[in-house]
Amino acid sequence: MSAARKAWIVGASIGAAEALKDQGFCRWTYTIRSLHQRAMNNMRSISQANKLSSSSSAMVSSKLRESRQSEDSLRKVMYLRCWGPNSMS
Repeated sequence: MSAARKAWIVGASIGAAEALKDQGFCRWTYTIRSLHQRAMNNMRSISQANKLSSSSSAMVSSKLRESRQSEDSLRKVMYLRCWGPNSMS
């Protein structure tokens, strides 16, 4: 590509950018930037909510495990009480 052709391409690009500025493209840039920032903030809040829900589900899971263990021990005590060795004989 010749140097003159490159100069024309650069000039046309600069002219197009200036024309877009004159037509209010900068306002669109602000709008797009604002929407992007909102989307990023929403993603952060969703991420934090997921972290909180995973920690709360882990807590519920541990409580459920403890409940099952206490239920199993009660079941074992009841079984031994009813069917275990009898001290009265």
